[in-house]
Amino acid sequence: MNSTTPMMKQYYRIKKEYPDSILFFRMGDFYEMFSEDAKVASKVLGIALTSRAKGEGEKIPLCGIPYHALDRYLEKMVDSGFTVAICEQVEDPKKAKGIVRREIVRVVTASTLIRSGTDIKSENTYLACVYPGKDEYGFAIVDLATGEFRGTTFEGKDAKFNLKTEINRLEPKEILIPVSVSEQKDMKEIYSSESILLVTKRDDWWFTKDQAENTLKEHFNVLSLDGFGFGEKSTLISAGGATISYLAETQKSALEHINTLKYYSLSENMVIDPSTLKNLEILKNSADGGKNGTLLQITDYTKTAMGKRLIRNWLVNPLLDLNEINRRLEMVECIRNVYALLRGIDSSLENIWDMERIISKISLETANARDIIALKNSLKSIPPIKDVIYKTESGPLKELVQNLDEASDVSELIEKTIIEDAPLSIRDGGLIRSGFDEELDRLRKITTEGKTFISNMEEKERAKTGISNLKVKYNKVFGYFIEISRTNLSKVPDDYIRKQTLVNAERFITPELKEYEEQVLNAQERLFEVEYEIFCKIRRQIGQESRRIQESARILARIDVLSSFAKAAASNNWRKPSINDSDRINIVEGRHPVIERLTFGMKFVPNDLLLDTHDKSMIIITGPNMAGKSTYIRQVALIVLLAQIGSFVPAKEAEIGIVDRIFTRVGASDYLVRGLSTFMVEMNETANILNNATSKSLIILDEIGRGTSTYDGLSIAWAVVEYIHNHDNLRAKTLFATHYHELAEIVKLLPGVKNMSMAIREWNEEIIFLYKVIEGSVDRSYGVEVARLAGLPDEVIKRAREVLNDLENKDQKMIAGKIRKGRRTREKSPEPKAKQLSLFSDMKDPVIKLISELDTNNLTPLQALEELIKLKDKINKPK
Repeated sequence: MNSTTPMMKQYYRIKKEYPDSILFFRMGDFYEMFSEDAKVASKVLGIALTSRAKGEGEKIPLCGIPYHALDRYLEKMVDSGFTVAICEQVEDPKKAKGIVRREIVRVVTASTLIRSGTDIKSENTYLACVYPGKDEYGFAIVDLATGEFRGTTFEGKDAKFNLKTEINRLEPKEILIPVSVSEQKDMKEIYSSESILLVTKRDDWWFTKDQAENTLKEHFNVLSLDGFGFGEKSTLISAGGATISYLAETQKSALEHINTLKYYSLSENMVIDPSTLKNLEILKNSADGGKNGTLLQITDYTKTAMGKRLIRNWLVNPLLDLNEINRRLEMVECIRNVYALLRGIDSSLENIWDMERIISKISLETANARDIIALKNSLKSIPPIKDVIYKTESGPLKELVQNLDEASDVSELIEKTIIEDAPLSIRDGGLIRSGFDEELDRLRKITTEGKTFISNMEEKERAKTGISNLKVKYNKVFGYFIEISRTNLSKVPDDYIRKQTLVNAERFITPELKEYEEQVLNAQERLFEVEYEIFCKIRRQIGQESRRIQESARILARIDVLSSFAKAAASNNWRKPSINDSDRINIVEGRHPVIERLTFGMKFVPNDLLLDTHDKSMIIITGPNMAGKSTYIRQVALIVLLAQIGSFVPAKEAEIGIVDRIFTRVGASDYLVRGLSTFMVEMNETANILNNATSKSLIILDEIGRGTSTYDGLSIAWAVVEYIHNHDNLRAKTLFATHYHELAEIVKLLPGVKNMSMAIREWNEEIIFLYKVIEGSVDRSYGVEVARLAGLPDEVIKRAREVLNDLENKDQKMIAGKIRKGRRTREKSPEPKAKQLSLFSDMKDPVIKLISELDTNNLTPLQALEELIKLKDKINKPK
């Protein structure tokens, strides 16, 4: 430090305060990075890495970016997982004594980056805060870009699971936690979500109840938090207060656009857990995590960034309030049925920018003139929307727009002050319209009339001196000067003052020119200062109206999503469902909303469904792979979800009794990162369903027990079916697709369980899929036929049929012989330590002998299980 320059000493002092951030250090027209920060930034941003001597010793690595390109480079750094501290010059370099004073004006993190109001990326960028208490967690969530701020608590034995579910659903980019618990196993499990780019730790005193409560009261200017529903929820107050403290620390501002606080409960909406979100491919597809092939893609016809955020929110928060569901459906129906209304709303929404982000940037004083012009144009698009809705006299839709404030005073202020095509920079002039400010107009006149003055002076001096090629010029080093060629130096008047000698010319100044130069340059500098001051004043004035503009933005987002649902219904032939409080789900000619769009010219085969909690609470669906079992059960779940977000559904008719949860257990995959096998993942998901489902739930089971042995898997599947059917307060509406066709026998024991199967036709040892759900079950899985369709060699298919035939005939001797005949010579495997019954053991084994003597054709399922228990006891009986 002692050998560095004064400027570098200043840099290192500020960098020491923000060691974990990349420091963007303002130097004139550039933000520069030094040392290790420069090495990192040059790679991430793809800019040149140079070096510069800063005092004695080695050269220091250096890179830089233009100040006007800050937003673009900030996004690259933050999206790459870095935090950036922005250090600005906070005094005029011309007035500074020594080194220009610099300060950190904001710290940009994964959750505090506010993208441009015209940026196409529209997802919420949440900061989450978790504070653990005794048997509970306080949870706060905020989106700095929109001003949304809310919180809740998680209590009881499932508190951690429910918190993780909420984090996975909201996908925060950053999570704030107390440093004392950051290394605890439970906390690490909580913040292990893939969406979290940054885990931020703060000292425990940030989270003390008194400190946090005072922070919230001061921010919202209230005497009590009871009005927000926080009351005495100490862990929630701690999380909420720490959140505001962190934003104040990083943004260095008053956060005026965060003007509401809401307590929310998970019971207000249907909870969509991570498994269901993934299995139904609601927001992301299972192939590459993108939007293609998802329910979001099929329903999203929104025109605004606010609408795109809201439709994602609605898709993962289906409603439980019958009145609100029907209200949404009524508004969608109105838009769907009146083309002029749909078209009018659509055309106006196209001109609306991201008002939520823009007003947030205005409140945080980071908005530029183009952001403000975008806000004005958005506000001016509101009256046409209100007009076209009022003309339809549509009930709830008309009520919705009654509170839609067009903020004409704000748009008029912007109209008369800000130039339409203003530049990105707010410090280089060209922002404010002429006629708004007298001082600005005077300064502008001086600078704009400069060209006329120079032209007139040039003509005057040429006439005075007789030098025809005399020129008045300007550069940043010498200012204004008169240039005369060497051949005309004899004609130079005595009052010309020599300024510079060139090879072929001489440069002079005059008292008149010097006086003008001082006037023009001072006016130019003052012009920029005045424009900037006026712009900042207008920006603050608009920021004071943030609450009004935020409310209008939220209403516009609702209109956008409702219009999107109407377009989806019109484009895909969806119908309005009937929603009630019954325990029935009755769907006529239902279709999968995504798959029917991907049939490549083939007509999608619709199917019916009837479920209740009495005579038909569970349907067991059997049939071969590729026959449509998975599509059928998923489409039922998606139809219910669509109905409860207020959308039309892909069906001819649909009566939906409100469902409190949709549970899915679909497919199987290892979770190696957490050390979980396929079977363990399967059992975890099944346990979640059995422990949390109610009689109002819808359960979708696509295979259970496939990750273990056949007998274990069948036994578990059987027991799960019995539990759902028989358990008190459960008996949930359930669709169970399975390859265990033996499970179909359970209908003889459980009156609420029915068998359905996927219709096929067999012809010349081939199967034809009809994709139709019919009553009854199948007694085989057709796996060999599907394997042939997949392209397995004929030799393998032929051999598989032989073995399958032998198994079905239960001729163990013949099977053993065929296997020995077809087996290549190999070393005999050692016997396992634990006794395990081999399917192809020698018949001398007494257990095999007992099995061969069983009359399997006349055994009931219960008798079979009893015999199985006896055999197991015999095997495990110590000798």
